[in-house]
Amino acid sequence: MLRKLLGLILLLAVSQVYSQITGVVNDEKGNSLPYVNIYTETGSKGTTTNEEGIYELKISESGTYTLVYQFLGYKTQKKKIDAENFPIELNITLKSESTSLDEVSVVGGEDPAYAIIRNAIKLREINAEKLESFTADFYSRGLWRIKNAPEKILGQDVGDLGGGLDSTRSGIVYLSETISKIAYQKPDDFKEKIIASKVSGDDNGFSLNSAQEAYFSFYENTLEINSEIISPIAEYAFNYYRYKLEGTFFDDRGNMINKILVTPKRTGDRVFSGYIYIVEDLWQIYGVELTTTGIAIQVPPIEEIVFRQNYKYSDENDLYIQISQSVDFSFKIFGIGGNGRFTAVYSNFDFSPDFNRNSFGREILSFAEQANKKDSLYWQEVRPVPLTTEEIEDYVRKDSIQEIRSTKTYKDSVDSVENKFGLTDIFFGYTYRNSWKNQTFSISPPIAGVTFNTVQGWNTNVGINYTKRTGEDEENYWRLYSNLSYGLSDERFRINGRFEKKFNNYSKPYLRIEGGVSAEQINNREPISPLLNNATTIFFERNYLKLYEKSFVGVAYGQEVVNGLRLFNEVSWENRQALINNTDHVIINWDDRTYTSNNPQEPDNFGSIPFEEHSLFKINFIADISFGQKFMSYPNGKYNIDNPKYPNLTLFNSGLGERIWR
Repeated sequence: MLRKLLGLILLLAVSQVYSQITGVVNDEKGNSLPYVNIYTETGSKGTTTNEEGIYELKISESGTYTLVYQFLGYKTQKKKIDAENFPIELNITLKSESTSLDEVSVVGGEDPAYAIIRNAIKLREINAEKLESFTADFYSRGLWRIKNAPEKILGQDVGDLGGGLDSTRSGIVYLSETISKIAYQKPDDFKEKIIASKVSGDDNGFSLNSAQEAYFSFYENTLEINSEIISPIAEYAFNYYRYKLEGTFFDDRGNMINKILVTPKRTGDRVFSGYIYIVEDLWQIYGVELTTTGIAIQVPPIEEIVFRQNYKYSDENDLYIQISQSVDFSFKIFGIGGNGRFTAVYSNFDFSPDFNRNSFGREILSFAEQANKKDSLYWQEVRPVPLTTEEIEDYVRKDSIQEIRSTKTYKDSVDSVENKFGLTDIFFGYTYRNSWKNQTFSISPPIAGVTFNTVQGWNTNVGINYTKRTGEDEENYWRLYSNLSYGLSDERFRINGRFEKKFNNYSKPYLRIEGGVSAEQINNREPISPLLNNATTIFFERNYLKLYEKSFVGVAYGQEVVNGLRLFNEVSWENRQALINNTDHVIINWDDRTYTSNNPQEPDNFGSIPFEEHSLFKINFIADISFGQKFMSYPNGKYNIDNPKYPNLTLFNSGLGERIWR
């Protein structure tokens, strides 16, 4: 408790040091306004209020500034200040924007909104082209909350989700921030370099927030949100939407803004509902407050997603540009409800970047060195949106929890409980963990491995696995695996094993060495399920499974040689022996049928064998090519992204050596 209190005091104290102009933005009733845009009139500095209406504008140089306070639905307010002694506290009250329809007339029974939308659609591509290339600074924050989470789901313990749940099983389960620099060029060139990344409760973690995934342009015909959601100013928008002009007002530049209600024609379509604000004469987007549903994006657990985008005028390219975005969502699945918000703030736009043919490549995301190691002082200095009290407490609490849970004492205590052997382990298998050393030992359940076939009779397969994970992020590993099998009817014990090693998470080199003896299906595609064969054999006297014995040894190695090209080579030797039936045991004896032999070519000749004993040498070579493959470079590895515009090609050459003897 003391650590939590001291951490909270420290964060608040640091906030005062770096927050040069601070305050709260309220409405006329005294309610705080979240995500109000605050920026200097020159556009050099900017921020937004947090969910509590608090803002921090980081101005450190003395001088005279004109601050602009802008929020959809409220009158834009400008405040001129002489900044000499910092910090400065400046609280603002915004008045509701009064819209007017006095000068609006309905022509031919059609709402005026339709003419406005037609003009916006007509200039949609021209306005979109003004955003065809740019660079910018990007900040994002993501937060997920869960309410009344159950202790178990389908019999599995949920736990406290990293310390995020309180006594009511509610709380923040994910909180992260990202500072990055982005570059974009139409149609789909994108590059992001993350300067700083922070995840609550994981000082080695990397934020899931991505500028590319957060970028939504309503100037495009559709927005990719799991499925293609149609923009209210898409080329074919009139097929999906109804429009109503609810009023007009004037922004601080004197431009008239049209507030238009957007309503879907059919609720089942992939559409939005809400408001879009269009600038008169320029026919550009001034802001959006649009909602879509989980049904529309084809993710039923999502209840709704609310997009809010705020824009300001840019003299550089005669366009209202997006400066902030918030995406609120709510969900419900397995009785668990929750909500969250992803916030994005854009600044320092450059619409005339000096791009060349080498400016973009297949790498779309990279991290600066030590991006996930920035301390609280750094974040307080650069964070454009101040943390709420809830978020500060979450950082402090989870950092304390992580410090405790990363100790050997804690990990050993958890392992000692989970490693206890119970009767259910006979049916579900047993696992022993040493979390401190990143070691896992497991045995598959013997009972679950019991099967029946006419070659081995009743038999059981038991798998034994030992895994050691290596590296700071435990992405690499080496593993020993063995499978033991014994058949009661053929009285044959068979064992085989495998060694695997993944060397790194960049080119992902992979080595496999294996060998032993096993009973395999004659058809190497394994079309017959052992479980299905159990039922058909002992209950219906239909023994579909046909087996042979394989003694083998092999070595395989593969890795990504260059981006998009992965090579895999395998060399092996096998000795193959035919097998015959050793039992005719049945539970239900059918008079009109009998078992077939283990030779699929002569099902009625029980003494026949499908082939003579032989040995062979095999060489396999596989080249997997992903054309146009893009990738993200994390400090802990390379993560590939398939390009849907190009096909994947697999080349293989399988060679069999001559039989060594018969």
